[in-house]
Amino acid sequence: MTRREFSINGTVSFFGLMTGVSSVDFNKEAPRKDDFDLMKEVNKYRKIDAYSTSNMTPDQLRDQIDFADRLSIEKMFVGMPMLPIKATPEEFRSINDRVIKGVKAYPDRLVGEFTINPTYKKEALDEINRCVDNGLVGTRLYNQVKISDPLYEPIIEKLSALKMIVFMHGECQLGVGGYRMKYDAGKLTSTSTPEDFVAAAKKFPDANFQFAHIGGGGDWECMCKTFENTPNIYVDTGGSNNEENMIDFALKYLGEDRLFFGTDNSYYQSVGKVLASNLNERQKRKLFFDNYNALLKKGGFGVN
Repeated sequence: MTRREFSINGTVSFFGLMTGVSSVDFNKEAPRKDDFDLMKEVNKYRKIDAYSTSNMTPDQLRDQIDFADRLSIEKMFVGMPMLPIKATPEEFRSINDRVIKGVKAYPDRLVGEFTINPTYKKEALDEINRCVDNGLVGTRLYNQVKISDPLYEPIIEKLSALKMIVFMHGECQLGVGGYRMKYDAGKLTSTSTPEDFVAAAKKFPDANFQFAHIGGGGDWECMCKTFENTPNIYVDTGGSNNEENMIDFALKYLGEDRLFFGTDNSYYQSVGKVLASNLNERQKRKLFFDNYNALLKKGGFGVN
């Protein structure tokens, strides 16, 4: 017996004498669940990424397809971020051209989403037609105008007629879009809050809205509670924030049919938070694939 083994055994024996608990052999390895294969668990679910972002460079697109291959993501609905621009017609047409080109590089894996600015009504409606003709499906909208602004009404009407999902970035935290209190969070006052989504969804009950990434930061509990009684608002669970109980909380307030899987390029986190939730097998399959695909099929865009 070595000195280390003597010391450990002596400590264990003393603990047993003092507590009445029988000693155990601490030299034995803890039992392992050798039958559990994490990647097998990951790959058994079909997945559609309802929120992927790309700058459309060849390098980033290759990286995204690599992540998709490893995590069994069959399709990625991808658009370009709009943060640094005003989204003039020239700018949003240029962005959409890059998306069209990027999707053509991986037509079996990527589905493009277009961006417009409703401030330019004619140009925006014309651009929707052009993008649809080039195979893009649905929107990638940001904060140039609130989703509840009357400027968006002709856009929402057109998207609803096309049976496309109205997908828009939203936020919910102090100081955003006039939410709750007038803190300066450095955000545009035109940023859409959950209340703005509800107002638009009630005005257009036949349209389907996707509130981007409840895991993207902000008050996800407020988001889910605000959307509880508005059945045509869906959320994707993507984003880099992985607070415990997020998925279960969303299920409680929105139900199992209104949750989409998305990553916002946080791939492992977005898969892991679903696997770590208390959703049952059927609910996980619906979140990862079936719910989003069901809406896509209404417009003829479904995945076989």
